[in-house]
Amino acid sequence: MMDIIEYQQNITVQYCFPDNNSSCKKELHTPTNLLILSLAAADLLMGMFVMPVNIVQLRDSCWYLGNIACTVITVITFVSMAASLYSMVFIAVDRYIAVSDPLHYSTRVTLYKSVLLLILAWSFCLLYSIIYLYFNDHLLESQISNSCYGECVVALKKPSIIVDVILFFLAPCSTILVLYSLIFILARQQARAVRAVRNGTLKRHEGKFSNSTETKAAKTLGVVIFVYLTCWIPLYLSSVLAESVTTLSVLWILFAWLAYLNSSFNPIMYAIFYPWFRTSVKFIVTCRIFEFSSSICNLFPTNV
Repeated sequence: MMDIIEYQQNITVQYCFPDNNSSCKKELHTPTNLLILSLAAADLLMGMFVMPVNIVQLRDSCWYLGNIACTVITVITFVSMAASLYSMVFIAVDRYIAVSDPLHYSTRVTLYKSVLLLILAWSFCLLYSIIYLYFNDHLLESQISNSCYGECVVALKKPSIIVDVILFFLAPCSTILVLYSLIFILARQQARAVRAVRNGTLKRHEGKFSNSTETKAAKTLGVVIFVYLTCWIPLYLSSVLAESVTTLSVLWILFAWLAYLNSSFNPIMYAIFYPWFRTSVKFIVTCRIFEFSSSICNLFPTNV
């Protein structure tokens, strides 16, 4: 069920971006939305390939598709997880620049730079995954259960796990925490600056509004960070502390699924807050997307 929900959510996010979709305006083709598209693409890979295979393996650990298919699925797993994490980091960087330097944001963050950054990031994730698997051998025959012929299992070595934790947990996690903390601090400072230039009754009302806005921003950032940490800490912590780790270990499977579920939460956290996205969802859910008028719908009213 979660696999289907995740697939639908990420398909919905991606629907609004392609150039051949006439129902979407050029306003959607921005660096921020491109980063969200990258996040949705990574999460979609997780929902289309990784989750279905892992669901089957929960019922039967035997692997009948051969070594090549096993390697391909394992690479897709690592690439989608890594790309999803670093897409979240890029979104945090993008939002920080937008808040800290709004006047120069359009020149510092361009569509071309975003595309180039994402190409490099996805290429790095793919290259790292291949190297990671090269140094982490598949289990020997003596280590494989005799209950069936063939298993798609990777034995994770400690040095590789430590490198993986640094590159794909500590580094992105620290970056996200620091940037979102700075964003919240800057938002508070800007709100105080606005209140400082107000006077009389307007000042008091503005203060209440700003406090409400700050509270809402704090809750949003808190949810993003809490979900991120909740989904990823158990997997990496168990990998580091366990004496031996394989991709069929009970703890690894349990915590890996928790990390997979983060891909289901991402569309909600990063896209559902956008008014244009909520409008698009309404069109899709109510089947109005099949009407001719949907091709000319205005997702950006002039009064917004």
